[in-house]
This record gives sequence, C-alpha cells and structure tokens, in this order.
Amino acid sequence: MSAKPTLKPLAQQSIVVTGATSGVGLATARRAARAGAKVFLIARGEKDLRALCEELQAQGARVAWAVADVADHASLKAAAEKCQRLFGGFDTWVNNAGVGLFGAIRETSLEDQRRLFETNYWGVVNGSVVAAEHLRERPSGGAIVNVGSILSDLPLPVQGVYAASKHAVKGFTNALRIELLREKAPVTVSLVKPGAIDTPYSRHARNLTGQAVHNPQPVYATHVVADTILYCATHPIREITVGGTGRAIASFYAALPEIAEPLLARFAPSLMRDRRSAYQPFDDGLYDPTDDGLDEEVHYPMVRNFSALAEVRKHPGVTAGSLALIVIGAAAAVYLSQRSGPTRYQRIKTRIDPRGWVDTGALRHRFEDAVDAFRHGAEDFGGRASEFSRDARDRAYDAVDDVRDRADGWFRSARKDARKAAKKHGKTARHYADEAVDYARDHQREGGALLAVATLAAVIGAAVLESRRPDSHVRRIARFR
Repeated sequence: MSAKPTLKPLAQQSIVVTGATSGVGLATARRAARAGAKVFLIARGEKDLRALCEELQAQGARVAWAVADVADHASLKAAAEKCQRLFGGFDTWVNNAGVGLFGAIRETSLEDQRRLFETNYWGVVNGSVVAAEHLRERPSGGAIVNVGSILSDLPLPVQGVYAASKHAVKGFTNALRIELLREKAPVTVSLVKPGAIDTPYSRHARNLTGQAVHNPQPVYATHVVADTILYCATHPIREITVGGTGRAIASFYAALPEIAEPLLARFAPSLMRDRRSAYQPFDDGLYDPTDDGLDEEVHYPMVRNFSALAEVRKHPGVTAGSLALIVIGAAAAVYLSQRSGPTRYQRIKTRIDPRGWVDTGALRHRFEDAVDAFRHGAEDFGGRASEFSRDARDRAYDAVDDVRDRADGWFRSARKDARKAAKKHGKTARHYADEAVDYARDHQREGGALLAVATLAAVIGAAVLESRRPDSHVRRIARFR
C-alpha cells in the first residue's frame, strides 16, 4: 500500500471529533459541519451531544454522535464502529478530549493524577490506535490530528501534572508517526500545540489552589485552533503551534533553562491568578462530564483572532515568497539609489560608518607623537637615574674612606697614649719596687730574730699543754729521771 495518503477536501470528508461539546472540540465540530463535512461527535455528556447534534442538523449538516469516555478503549472502538456503519468510515480522527488540573504536584493525589492521564494521555492513545487500524485499511488513507499543548515544551508550576500529560502526548504522537512511516501506512499524524485559548478550561479543570485562575495573556480564540486542526485534516503537517508568544517562551526555555526556570517559578503562578474574579469551585470534569451547556468560549477581555505563527506554518511557500519579494525590493532600492549619484542612502551609510567618525591620520600622528614623547622621557629619566647612581656611589666611597681615615687616626692616638701611660706607670712601679727591696733588706735581720723567738715560744707553749695531759710523754720523761 502506498505510504502517501490522499487527503480529501473537507466537504468530502467524514471527521470524528472527541471532546466535541466544549471549547476547541466544539469549535472544530461547528466549523467542519459548516464546511460540508460529515461530523461524528464523541463526548461523555449525552445531553450536550444531543443539543449539538440538533443544532448542526438544523443547519443542514450530516451529524451523528456516540457517548464514550476516551479512557475506555472498548467504548471508543464501539463509537468508531458506529461511525463506520452510519458514514461508511472516517477520513480524519481528531483526539481533542482532555481534562485539566490546577495545583502543585505534591498536593495532588495520585488518584487525580492517574485520572488526568487516563483522559489526556490514554485517551489519545486509544483514539490513535482505533483510528490507525481503520485508516490504514482505507485506499486513500487519512489523517490523525492530536491536540497537545505548548506546555509539552514549556512546563509550568501549578499545571505540572497537565504539562506532563501533554509531554507524554507529544512523545507518543512522534513515535506513532515514525512507526506508520516505517510500515508505509497511508496515514498522516499531526500534533497541534495551542497556547492560551479562550475556552472554559479553567472552569472545567480541578482547582486545588484555592484561588480563581485563568489563562495568562495573550489568549487566542477557539476558532484559530479549530481552523488549524481542519487544515491538518487536508494537509500533511507534522507539528504546528498556535500562538507565537508561547512558542517564543518555549524556545527561550529550551535554549536557557537555567535562566528560564527561576523566572517561571517566580512569575507563572501570579500570571495565572485571576484577581478580578472570586474563587468559585465549579463542578470540574475530571471524573464526570460537566453539564453547563455548549460553551465554546468564555470571552476573555482581550482575545486574538489570528496567529501569525500558525499562518506561516500553514503557508510556508507564501511566506518564503513574501520574504523573497521584500529582500528583492530592498536590494533594488539600494541599487537604484547608488546609480543616481550621491543619495540619502550613501549619506546615511557615511554617517553610520565608524571609520568616518574619527580622523585616523591625525589620530595616528598623535599616537606617534605620544610614543616619541614617552620614549624621550624614558631616555631622559634613564640618564638622570644613571647620573644619580654614579653620584651616590662616589659619595658612598668618600664616606667609607673618611670613616677609615678617622678610625686609623683614632687607633694611632690610642696606641701612643697607651705607650706613654705604660712608660710613666712603669717608672713609678719600678721606684716602688726598689723601695720595697730596700725595706726588706733593712728589716731582714730583725724579722729573722723575731721568727726565732716566736718559734721558741710556740715550742714551750706546746710542751706545757702536753704536760697537762694524763698520758703526756713529758710527764713520763720527768718520772724517769
């Protein structure tokens, strides 16, 4: 089977839309019916399905519906079989059904998180599998259009669980596309990533913040996304974003996440807070379908009805041609202005040329003069420094010689004085020595006699003392006699 599908015009198609009773799904169903397509509606609320079917049939459209929860694969497959019985099959399947949740991840119960993934992720998986099984058997093939979100590229606080589910949708869509290409199935798989849209999303989403919330500006009308979805039904587009601001922020986040994440953490929650409205816990549609009528838009104060980024993606040839014409026109204007002599363009060019702002020749001469002056100054300073060093050296040598001369003179004077003192005192000492010798000679004899007398007196005294002792030798000698 050929890998290239034949996508029919909308008026010849049968289109299945899930989540068809609110927001983008409702706008898609109405515009598809207006374009002449046969529309098969799928949603959880039977009352709203009946009302929408009657509304579109009253306008002459061929419409049918089936109540099904996209999280239930069996009921979704039964709805596809019903569409095949009534319309002979379908050419485009739009996976649009989804639920929302506002709240921090750690404050959201695991049951609520699983339920959100059951609808947002597994609903897309179930619908895509059912659609792929049907479309690959059709000779002309067909298209699967999955509605994701710009939050698949730009996670935000407070909507972390929702962003994670849309990130999973993006990964699944890209993987499914590659597998179908490998199998050469005639099926195109497109991913539409809207930014902030004017839908009842904030009223139908479970709100755990305790405050009124809304989508931050800029907000786009639902028909802008619906027109993009229907364009993908007739053109093989891989991925398309609705809303240039969201795309710009996502690109900034991808390029500089270290800077973007602190900014998102600081400002995103406050931007989503609705300060004009009081917190009203509506009956959310997380587990049960809402019953508040067919609401396509909620009418934000300012809504954009055109997305330049989406139009550029839809019409790349026209965009490239327009850019080429602009470039050619600018080149022609420059060329013609240059051929007509001095023109405003040349004057502007001369004015903005930095080389004309300064006289480079004079600046060069000034610079050379400054260099020469610096060189001469350096040479003069070097000469003065040499002179000063020589002068200081000579003065140092003179000072050393002077100190040396003074020291020699002092030593010579001290030695001379020492000799004089020694000579003088030597004579005196010799005189005293002679007198002492003479005195000793004169008294030598008298000293000898005195020494003899003293010796004799000492002997007599010792004998007397000895005789007084009982065992004295002196007494023994006396007795012996």
